[in-house]
Amino acid sequence: MKKRYDLNFNGRTLTIEPADRWLKQAAGSALVRMGDTVVLAAATYKKADPKNKRDFLPLLVEYREESFAAGKIPGGFFRREGKPREKEIVYGRAIDRSLRPLFPKGMTDDVELAVMLISYDMEYEGNFLGAIASSLALTLSEIPFNGPIGTVRLTRINGEFVIFPTNEEVEKGDFDLLVSGTPGGKFHMIELGGKEVPEDILIEALKFAREPIEIIANVQEELRESLGKEKFEPTLLRYPEGLKEEVEGIVKDKILDAMLSGTKGERNEALDRLREEVIEALSEKYPDSEVEIGDILYNLERETLRKYVLENNKRIDGRALDEIRPLFAEIGMLPRVHGSAVFGRGETIALVSTTLGTHEDMQMMTELDVEEFKRFILHYNFPPFSVGEVRPMRGPGRREIGHGNLAEKALEPLIPDEETFPYTIRVVSDILSSNGSTSMASVCGGSLSLMDAGVPIREHVAGISIGLITTEDKKDYRLLTDIQGMEDFFGDMDFKVAGTSKGITAIQLDLKIDGLTLDMISDALQRAKAAREKILEFMNNVISRPREKVSAHAPKVMTLKVDPSKVGEIIGPGGRVIRSIIGQTETKIDIDDESGMIFIYGKTYENVERAKELIQEITADLEIGKTYIGEVYRIEPYGVFVRIGKKEALLHISEFDFRRITPEELRRSVKIGDKLLVKVIDVDELGRVKVSRKQAMRGVSKLSRGPKTGGSGR
Repeated sequence: MKKRYDLNFNGRTLTIEPADRWLKQAAGSALVRMGDTVVLAAATYKKADPKNKRDFLPLLVEYREESFAAGKIPGGFFRREGKPREKEIVYGRAIDRSLRPLFPKGMTDDVELAVMLISYDMEYEGNFLGAIASSLALTLSEIPFNGPIGTVRLTRINGEFVIFPTNEEVEKGDFDLLVSGTPGGKFHMIELGGKEVPEDILIEALKFAREPIEIIANVQEELRESLGKEKFEPTLLRYPEGLKEEVEGIVKDKILDAMLSGTKGERNEALDRLREEVIEALSEKYPDSEVEIGDILYNLERETLRKYVLENNKRIDGRALDEIRPLFAEIGMLPRVHGSAVFGRGETIALVSTTLGTHEDMQMMTELDVEEFKRFILHYNFPPFSVGEVRPMRGPGRREIGHGNLAEKALEPLIPDEETFPYTIRVVSDILSSNGSTSMASVCGGSLSLMDAGVPIREHVAGISIGLITTEDKKDYRLLTDIQGMEDFFGDMDFKVAGTSKGITAIQLDLKIDGLTLDMISDALQRAKAAREKILEFMNNVISRPREKVSAHAPKVMTLKVDPSKVGEIIGPGGRVIRSIIGQTETKIDIDDESGMIFIYGKTYENVERAKELIQEITADLEIGKTYIGEVYRIEPYGVFVRIGKKEALLHISEFDFRRITPEELRRSVKIGDKLLVKVIDVDELGRVKVSRKQAMRGVSKLSRGPKTGGSGR
């Protein structure tokens, strides 16, 4: 009985096997490896208690990266892993979206997937391995699951697709694509960050991914046949006999009118009144049945909305299927903020601000492979008032981190490099009102805010979400452009696509049905492209190019690149030189020792420019054969030392005059502070400079016979 499979993909071996020899208590487990990166997944469950009634699937996916996997000890006082990092949350959410559509509809049993990166070679990421391991763990377990799935990571380099690329290859490639699917060509999850990828290239990438997805899924199926446990019956919410029919009798003719009430708030109020009416009418006959009534009403509302769209080819708010809600935007409303924008699409409104900071403001990312510094950061906040709720405002939740990551990924390809625009950039999106697709509103608002701040992005980035309504037999479907909250809630997908006029920069697919065909994805991408072009046109009418200057309240920045070997001269003994420049100019100066890049920040460009000039004086090379004015600062028996700008040079006694002079004559001839005309005659390999007064004076009338007592000739 074969328990381990080694699959070869263009010379890269993917190893898949159960981990039951290690995990004796989990319902299902798996170990998946590529290179020296190893991921362990365990699936566990708890049967739902009929007394604890609920109408949802409590699926929990926890992805963790252990520090020991990369041979590291965690930082901090406790020297142990703490709360999940943003990367771990984002990877866990991707695994969740890959698997969730394949659980039985209506299942209410608790399911947890613990996914652990236990060895990391710095080349292959744990996200695709974690999704494969999770799928196998569920497939081998007794937990009901309509998988398995296959998951691949793809990029494209020089026109060629690369499957399971290393991190270095992804950096070189056109995009980073994570995609999950099942045999037969259906896709369940797509996540992409790209450098303006054309739609047709993405479709070709998905075609390329189908075969490896099928191979990986089929291997899991073979393991299930030989090692899999018998699945238990999922726990479903059961209705008391007759309840469904009575609820339908009260509300069936009223639900559509409630849905057509107008705004989101008016619709919700009308539906809440129906719920209260039903509970009041049936509470005596069906006591303690509020959960069941809520589930029946949910299904009736879902059925009503879907039927309305399919039969009328229009939406409950009166829009055509491909119609975008009314757009509006303002920029520069916040007087002290470096850049600001409000972007609205219907009842979804985002306030987005941009703050420009210094090199020191970069965020240090303590990852397993390296300590990276991020100079572009996007944070997304979803306060309770955005949906009319009352709840405490704590730190960001997983949804907020995921949405922020998506919006950041969408905008990042347009951010100029540090040499072009030497600022750290933080964008914050605060959702003021939510009715669908707030992450894509954050992309649009973020792009407007960046231009308002004077960040030289080449063009705007816009985002849109495409929804889906399918018929019961899945043979027909309708795509919905710019879905609102209720269409997301009752629909089959939330397909977020962001990009420029040239191509796609980010995608996130959230699906509720058992997969999309390639034709459905192609149609959705074309619908998203058409909508994106309209939104981009609107945004260009608000502001079409970045402001020429940054805000008066933003720090003023200049950069200077010097030979790294000269950094020590700029800093000076004990930091005296750099402190002197900072004090004289009222600036902040950051120096990258390795690259020699210097960042100068100040309140005014005049101060920054002065600091730059002082640094240039220090780092300027003295050229052999050129004549300079040097100031005497030290006198020795063998010669005098002069400063030329910030450089120091030795004027040897033999080069002081055409005639030979004694040390006593030298002391009588010059004093500290005298200015002497000197010529550079040598710079040795250590940078030490030698100058000559007599060579500088050659040909100069009356001064060639030497200085007068008292330091003449200055």
